[in-house]
Amino acid sequence: MAGFTETALQKKLEDLNESQQSIQTLSLWLIHHRKHFQLIVKTWFREMSKGNELQKLTLMYLANDVIQNSKKKGPEYTKEFAPALKKAFRLLGNMKCSEKTVSKLERILQIWEERNVYDKKLVEEYKKIYHKKENDIVEETAPPAKKVKVQPKSPKPERKISEVEIDGKKEVHVRLSPVLQAGDPPEPEELIRALMDLENSASVDVAVREKISKLPPDVSEVKLLSKLEDKEAALKLAERVNSAVELLTDYNNRLAHEMEERRRVMQMLRDYTVLQKQLLQQAETRLEEYKDKLIKVEQVRHEVLSHLSNLPDLRKLPDVTSGRLAPLPSAGDLFNVIS
Repeated sequence: MAGFTETALQKKLEDLNESQQSIQTLSLWLIHHRKHFQLIVKTWFREMSKGNELQKLTLMYLANDVIQNSKKKGPEYTKEFAPALKKAFRLLGNMKCSEKTVSKLERILQIWEERNVYDKKLVEEYKKIYHKKENDIVEETAPPAKKVKVQPKSPKPERKISEVEIDGKKEVHVRLSPVLQAGDPPEPEELIRALMDLENSASVDVAVREKISKLPPDVSEVKLLSKLEDKEAALKLAERVNSAVELLTDYNNRLAHEMEERRRVMQMLRDYTVLQKQLLQQAETRLEEYKDKLIKVEQVRHEVLSHLSNLPDLRKLPDVTSGRLAPLPSAGDLFNVIS
């Protein structure tokens, strides 16, 4: 994919800092180039092995952001990071981390468990690896060791939306870091795909509905059983009934699945609408700001033109002998005068 090289990746990871903007910008770039996910995760862990405590924590936040934001586009990063995170937590477990760092790492693990980013068993494994040398954890300020406490679940904050540039193109990024509330807006491609899938749902399957409508009455009318004359007729009816049951069971399951999908798409549309309203409000605010700037620039332009009309034309000098305006002398004329 254009814009991606191993050298560029290495440089971006080295330049990464703990600011939200830096993490989000690189996260989007990595998701944008997710076809290189194997090389990216490998290089990420190499940097993880070299970094100090703050750099390791920053790289963990980067991994968290990439994993959560890329889930809608594909499972590549979620799967590829899983074994790398085991080694990363082993590195962190062998360090003397401050209480502040411990608390933040615990929060990341808590988020993964709450949101099913990774299954509970794997998260527990990460915790065991990380706390393997629990006695090495020290406080940031006071010498007496305190028992590390997991921070209580914080209130859900407002959605954070930022605009960053990826390979010359501006993209809107909705933060899915450890403090983001649920109900993240879908990507446009995901929403379009979900809506298109509904066009092939069970309720619009004309062929199956026609089959069901043409089922013979004897498969659904108990009173017709009295008309059975022999065992052979009963067996044939049983075969038709089983076939009808199979058809209806399958169709009912599809309808139930369709209902769930429609609820999901409805929620996606709500979340997407909320995001678009926020972006619209931002665009309107920006438009008003630039309208004000345009008015100010027009005022300056008007003033400049007004002053220009009152200034003398320096290309001409007055000819006092004739009373007429004479053109400015050329360089040659000036030399002749001097000589």
